[in-house]
Formats: sequence, C-alpha cells, structure tokens
Amino acid sequence: MIVYVVAGGANVESEALADFAPADLTIAADSGADLAERLGLTVDILIGDLDSISEAGHERANTMGTEIRAYPRAKDATDLELAMDAAIEARATEILVIGGSGGRLDHHLANVGLLASRKYAAANVTWATGPVRAYIVRGTRHVPTVPGQIVSIIPTGGTARGVHLRGLRWPLAGAKMRAGTTRGLSNEAKGAEAAITVSDGTLLVVVGAE
Repeated sequence: MIVYVVAGGANVESEALADFAPADLTIAADSGADLAERLGLTVDILIGDLDSISEAGHERANTMGTEIRAYPRAKDATDLELAMDAAIEARATEILVIGGSGGRLDHHLANVGLLASRKYAAANVTWATGPVRAYIVRGTRHVPTVPGQIVSIIPTGGTARGVHLRGLRWPLAGAKMRAGTTRGLSNEAKGAEAAITVSDGTLLVVVGAE
C-alpha cells in the first residue's frame, strides 16, 4: 500500500515526484490539499483542524466527496501527525511525505522527529521537499542518487550502530554514529544508488542538500 501524505509549507513541483510509484491513497494534512491540487493529485482524505486550507480547497474537497476528518485547533497532535497516523491505519507499507519543510523552524524540527518515530516503522518513509529528499532508514534501504550529489547521514533518536554505507565517497562498515554529531554530513554519491544499512537505531538520509 503506497500512501502519499501531502503537507503544506514547501515549494514542491510535480517533477519532484516523477520517479515515485502512483499512490493507492492520498491524504492531505490541512493546506496540503492546496499543494495536492497544484501537483495534480486527487485527495482521498483531508485531515486536520482546517485552519490553513484555502476556501477554494475546502470547497473542492466537499464537491469531490473527499473524506474530511476535522479536528479542533486545540489538540495534542499536528495535522501532519494525524495524517501519518491515518496512513499507518490504512496499512501503508510505503509513505511519501510531500512538503512540510517550510515556515516555522520549530515545525520543521518537530517534523524531522515525527517522521523518524518508531510508530511509523511499519512503512518505508520518504520525504520530498522540492529537490531535496530524505529517507528514514531502519535496516537497509537503497537510495537513488546522482554522481557527485550531497548525501548526509544523520542518526536520530539515539546512537545508531552497525552503520554500513556503500556507493558513497566515504564508506563505513559497522560504524557507530552518535546522535548530536556531524560525522555523517556532506558525503558524496559515487553512482546511481547508495546502500545504507543500520543494524540498531534509525538514520535520516538527506539527498540533494544545497
């Protein structure tokens, strides 16, 4: 089950999604419905407190029969977290998060932690924010790259152990990476793919940072 979760707050163009498989389900987090419209995506579920979606976007959702899950503004989770929870409830195995990187710094930092949360470990999570992509890695993931592209590996939620990096200028074999260090920043891709493995812990792999 491939689920697209569309958030607001990023200048994402349709070309950024060209090599992703089509979604089985598309969930918009509030104003993510407006971004979905611009990208030509049909929203199946609109979720959130609906305080930032445009009036036209809200009307469009009603007209198209989109399932709308409205929440009060005073709640314990962001719209993006509600959308991610809905994706897992739908038994997603692949989640592509689109947008969600612009605006407030606190929201951006919280989103990094959110997408790396263990409660979404049942799915491979990829984050597309314009030309930059991020991949949550547990176990092994093969990440598409372009030769010379910047690839940064960042441990999240604690120390990552048994880190293997292949297809990069500076490989690692069985390394330990502690959260809060910069050891994994600004590596470089050697070819069309990098293989990233972690035996214990979680990595955020950012490809195409500018």
